[in-house]
Amino acid sequence: MHAIEIRETGGPEVQTYVEKPDPGQPGEGQILVALAAAGVNFIDLYRREGRYPLPLPSIPGEEGSGTVLAVGPGVTRFTVGDRVAWTTVLGSYATRVLVPEEKAILVPDGIDLATAGGVLVQGMTAHYLANDSYRASEGDTVLVHAAAGGVGLLLTQMLKRRGVRVIGTVSTEEKERLARANGVDAVIRYTETDGLAAEARRLTDGEGMHAVYDGVGAATFDASLESLRTRGTLVLYGGASGAVPPVDVMRLLWGGSLTLTRPYLEHFRSTVEEFEWRAGEVFQGILDGSLKATIGGVYPLAEAYRAHTDLASRRTTGKLLLVP
Repeated sequence: MHAIEIRETGGPEVQTYVEKPDPGQPGEGQILVALAAAGVNFIDLYRREGRYPLPLPSIPGEEGSGTVLAVGPGVTRFTVGDRVAWTTVLGSYATRVLVPEEKAILVPDGIDLATAGGVLVQGMTAHYLANDSYRASEGDTVLVHAAAGGVGLLLTQMLKRRGVRVIGTVSTEEKERLARANGVDAVIRYTETDGLAAEARRLTDGEGMHAVYDGVGAATFDASLESLRTRGTLVLYGGASGAVPPVDVMRLLWGGSLTLTRPYLEHFRSTVEEFEWRAGEVFQGILDGSLKATIGGVYPLAEAYRAHTDLASRRTTGKLLLVP
């Protein structure tokens, strides 16, 4: 098989395309899958950089889709030939992937494997953000950072279905068009605005946001806090611009009894039942047309370094995929 391998942490260039032995027969509770598409996520960049633990040498990637080639002892939910997708399985940047049964889900008829391989992480992230981290309701006004990114686009659609007013931040005219096409009510071009928080308050008649969904991190954190109304909620779910430094919790008091939460997907799909519920709702949205997944770029597996470079530059929209 072929795979991307990392032998030391660093920039995109530390990823090398190599030939490796096939994994062999799956073990207890595992399935062996032929990769159709691997999703590229910011956590892949964090692990490559050394921000999140990564055993070395290692095959990166945690999300993908494909066709089951073999099932190990004890597997009851899948058979050879099934179309499946998975999340949080380190080693997904490879043409053959051993996937624990509990980390995989059947892909419904009507959804192609490329879409399935790119929608689970961002779709389920948007799902727990909208339903658990801060459950926005009709009449709320919220701020979604990186509204033209993969999570931002899906999150906006979920919020709009609930009657929420969504303000989105974007960096370019192209991203503004895409964000508006997916339901964003008003846009803040942070590259052209001196005071992001001041603009957020202007758009809410000085009151501030009920919630801010922030996957950018260091570059937006202060403005996100300052954009909130009294008793508002900041959901910090990522750090695309870098990790947020330690925070003095008294800032939450002086800001108006604010709530700050730092969620992580794995804690919101902790059982097979919860995984199937969240993924099932995402898949159903795609099937019935209420959710649209945007694939922003497809790269050969051998060019994972280029996908990482483009994602880190924040020039991309929607989801990036690697294909064999």
